[in-house]
Amino acid sequence: MRVLVGSRNPVKIDSVKEAFSKYFENVEAIGIETESGVSVQPVNNETFEGARNRAQNLRKINDEQNLSAEFFVGIEGGIVKQYNKWFAFGCMCVVDKNGYEGFGTSPHYELPGFVVEKLLRGIELGDVMDEITNEQNTKQKNGAIGFFTNGVMNRKELYIEGLKVAVVPFLHKNLFFDKK
Repeated sequence: MRVLVGSRNPVKIDSVKEAFSKYFENVEAIGIETESGVSVQPVNNETFEGARNRAQNLRKINDEQNLSAEFFVGIEGGIVKQYNKWFAFGCMCVVDKNGYEGFGTSPHYELPGFVVEKLLRGIELGDVMDEITNEQNTKQKNGAIGFFTNGVMNRKELYIEGLKVAVVPFLHKNLFFDKK
C-alpha cells in the first residue's frame, strides 16, 4: 500500500509508515513536499486547514503523476488556546483516493508564555526550539515535545498517536462516509 506524506521530514514519513502498518500490510510511505496554504505557525483551526490542504494537494499530485497511492497524509503542527492556556499539537488529515477524509490530533501539551508570544508573532515552533536548545533542526529530531518531556516522548511518538486515530473513519467507512 502506497501512502503519500505531505513532507520530506523523515520524522513525519516514519510516523506515517509506523501508524499505517498497525492497520495495513506492506506500507510504503513516500514524502513529497506540499504547501499548507496557512501561516508558517498555524493557530487554532488553521492547523486543521493546513493538514487538509497538504493531503488534498497530494491527492491532486497523485492523479496528475499517476503515482498509484491509496492514501494521502497531511501533518500540520500548530497551537490552540483551550481553557485559557496555549497548547501545541499536531493535526493529521488522511484522505483516500476517493476523497474521503479523516482527522486526528496528537496529544496536546502546554507551552510556556514566552514561547507562545514568539509563535503568535509568526515564528515557527521549530525555530523557537532551536533557539532554546541551542541546536539546529530540532523539528527533524525529538522536537519540542522531546524537550518539554525531558526525552520521555519524541515527535515521532507524538505523531503516531494522532495518525492512528485519523485512520478510524477508514476502518468503519459505513459509519462515517456517505456513498459517493
